[in-house]
Amino acid sequence: MSHKATVWAIQQRGLKPATKIVLWFLCDRHNPDFGCFPTQVRLADDAEMSVSALNNHLTKLEELRLIHRVRSYDPRTHKRKATRYILGFEDGFPPEPTPKTGDGIAGTEREQNADPTPDSGHGAISGFAAKPSPDFAQSHLRNPEINLVREPLSKPVKEEEDAAARDSDFDRFFSELLGALGFAANATLPTWWQGWPARLHVRRWIDDLGLPEKRIIEVAAETRNEHPDPPDGPKALDRAMERAAQRDAQEAAANVRALKSKRSRKTHGKPPPSPDELAAYYAAKVNSDEYLPSGMISNAMCEAMLARGLVTADRLRQRGGR
Repeated sequence: MSHKATVWAIQQRGLKPATKIVLWFLCDRHNPDFGCFPTQVRLADDAEMSVSALNNHLTKLEELRLIHRVRSYDPRTHKRKATRYILGFEDGFPPEPTPKTGDGIAGTEREQNADPTPDSGHGAISGFAAKPSPDFAQSHLRNPEINLVREPLSKPVKEEEDAAARDSDFDRFFSELLGALGFAANATLPTWWQGWPARLHVRRWIDDLGLPEKRIIEVAAETRNEHPDPPDGPKALDRAMERAAQRDAQEAAANVRALKSKRSRKTHGKPPPSPDELAAYYAAKVNSDEYLPSGMISNAMCEAMLARGLVTADRLRQRGGR
């Protein structure tokens, strides 16, 4: 998900609601490092519409120069790769067509040719030239020598697989959240819990507030006790989640302070040994036969040991204490 892309989508004006929803979900699939490569099936599922309706909205967005579609193929298998969507704010977006030729960047999807191929008689599909590829007469892919569009960024398939896995996890979590709020699995949801705006609210609890999924479920269950019928909507839960995030941050800060205080007490809180303890310690050294370095015991400590009767004067002289 690209925050910059979704903000850009929201800022676009004059679009029909369904077209803007398609644009928003397309931007939600954008990755700043790898680009935008969602499948039509995934986008249609996101926007809750058919693939044919989705294509109508994509065509409209392309006519408005908000998106640009780039298709490519695998030179080894000659199979179509994932379509790359270039968004209007990206650096690689093609410029306006020149007034003389009417052409933009060479080799883009908008190239049209309605004439059938000489061998198969089939016309072009998806805006591609009718001339078949040199190896397969039935293929409507572009010829490689005229495809001057920049190749898609690396790892698009892996990126889409990761995105699909994240979406699957989020769908599971979203269903669990609705269950915590008291909605049955197949119940008709209120309008404020339907569509992408509700999911956008929930994503913000994770991305912006930093709440883990388990904590969100706990807070949702707590609010249900206060508002069981109907349960709180996303906007009302925004305030509950913000309060929970603030409480959690305060508790975490308090725990850190307590841990630092505990470590400080361990390091600095132990009282120094008493004179009696010091005298007993050095007396044990003198009375033993272990090596005793010269000058280890001061005159004051010798007097303290003698005064307490812990050593004899002869023993001190033998050990080099005096």
